[in-house]
Amino acid sequence: MNQDTNDLLFAEPESKKIPSGLNVLTILTYVGCGLGALLTLLTPMILNFFTSFMDKALKSGSELSEKQIADIEKGKASMELAKQYMIPNMIIGIIGVILCFVGAMWMRKLKKDGYWIYIAGELLPVIAGFALMGTSQFTGAMSYIFAVGIPLLFTILYTLQRKHLKY
Repeated sequence: MNQDTNDLLFAEPESKKIPSGLNVLTILTYVGCGLGALLTLLTPMILNFFTSFMDKALKSGSELSEKQIADIEKGKASMELAKQYMIPNMIIGIIGVILCFVGAMWMRKLKKDGYWIYIAGELLPVIAGFALMGTSQFTGAMSYIFAVGIPLLFTILYTLQRKHLKY
């Protein structure tokens, strides 16, 4: 074999260096997946804690305004709805976390399919939440931010990074 053929056979494949933006996004996704999995698994305890907290606030004897009482009642109704659909929501939440994690892993390997897996993982819990509980699952601005805003932000950021995905 001559030198040129030898160079072609043993040449290093094209560099798979992860662009910094994609690197940061996938690391943040891993952290978010860990927190999401933890919160999903702790859902029964979280719901019980907040329900008892609201019950104590109503029974405390302290003077609450009509608006505060109405807000607490709305929150309790939302918690009861969440308890009613707790098992399906937990299953969908864990599936969403797994899909996001796998999608981020694939995107770190610059695989285009990782993007679509990630998007499915972000959209599945949002769509299922609306299908099961409608907008009554939201009790304030923070719940909108966590349920819709963060997935939307990460979807946009990953969409901007798609140009780096090659395989």
